[in-house]
Amino acid sequence: MADITRRIGLSLGADLCWPRCFEAIFAQLDPVLDVGGDRVKLTVERMAIEPFDLKATTPYDVILDRVTHWYHTRRERLKKAVLMDGVYVLNNPWTLQSMEKQTTYCAMIRLGLPVPDTWMVPPKEYEHSDDLEPTLQRYARLFDLGSVGEQIGYPMFMKPYDGGAWKGVSRIDNEEQLRSAYELSGRMVMHLQKSVPDFDLFARCIGVGPQLRCVNYKPDAPLHDRYSTDPLGATDDDLNTLRQMTLTINAFFGWDFNSCEALRDGSGVWQPIDFANACPDSQVTSLHYHFPWLVIAKLKWSIFCAATKRPMRLHVDWEPFFAAARETEGASLAERLGAYAAIANERFETERFEAFCAEHLSHIDEVAWDYFATDDAHEAVRQKVISLFPEHEFDEFTELFWQRIQDWRADNAAPSPR
Repeated sequence: MADITRRIGLSLGADLCWPRCFEAIFAQLDPVLDVGGDRVKLTVERMAIEPFDLKATTPYDVILDRVTHWYHTRRERLKKAVLMDGVYVLNNPWTLQSMEKQTTYCAMIRLGLPVPDTWMVPPKEYEHSDDLEPTLQRYARLFDLGSVGEQIGYPMFMKPYDGGAWKGVSRIDNEEQLRSAYELSGRMVMHLQKSVPDFDLFARCIGVGPQLRCVNYKPDAPLHDRYSTDPLGATDDDLNTLRQMTLTINAFFGWDFNSCEALRDGSGVWQPIDFANACPDSQVTSLHYHFPWLVIAKLKWSIFCAATKRPMRLHVDWEPFFAAARETEGASLAERLGAYAAIANERFETERFEAFCAEHLSHIDEVAWDYFATDDAHEAVRQKVISLFPEHEFDEFTELFWQRIQDWRADNAAPSPR
């Protein structure tokens, strides 16, 4: 039996709360696991942003990344780590270009998912370049925006094709509003997407590897109430659809960590509307009640990937999904999703992961449950609140989020003693 050390690196930006909780629970776990005949010790540390030698070995086996969509230097270091050192990175840095609505809509439409009718329109304004004028003169076609609106139908939503955090999103109820919103869109390339009729449920499904949590999402609420603590009110079939849809999307693009939004329309069909999140919510100030689940899910998946030396998939390999789409053409949505989810479960090694957790991490829920009652966890919440809220709201929101975490503990009950 060989003694092996595997290292997990945290590639962080403004994150405060979840890394602190992640590290504290990890320290209490102090994982030393018998894996494949070896004694594997795991460590975790935060990565710095600094110069790096392309020929130097990366000191990590797994990197959980949160900032490559913002910081090019970090992104290139992660790409080097994957290419030259076989490091497993959550998420694959080459898939960043796919993390926009246009690519994801097109891909899922091809797989037969019921994405609402969506059009892309040219930007209202362009950034100047030497070739701009001749290009527009030769190829830009005048179009009637009102006619496009009529073909899509009202109400609709205008939103940037690559946006996030609801920036630039507006509801459009008539042609006048459509023209007004387009005039204000500037250089943003916009989608026009038909509203989902008579929807009764709005879900956001968070995926970390093969682990999924479907949440009742309320986009019109203040940020701290959008991830509702109210039950989603979905049937078992609904939840299965949401999980399979999320697994399909995440495995298709090679995303270990992503969240997907879907609406259940008046006929009971779940229509996915937004499912490309390069930096999914991870903060206690948005997730609150759901925050412990996310920390535990990140710990389980990171430890599994590091301990088993999970190999990085270097290409997205869409053809198996397209082959399944051809084979299930004309079948029900449930049958098609089942075929795609089978591919996703294979790629995420769902059975192996669950067996690993049962053997090596059966006590993690107990450790986390205890931790989220500690002063350290309370301070993690407070520090995140201090970074976002005005001083006169520090105490109010710290206690609001802390109480919701205690509600999570109460609802999940104390795990059985080891």
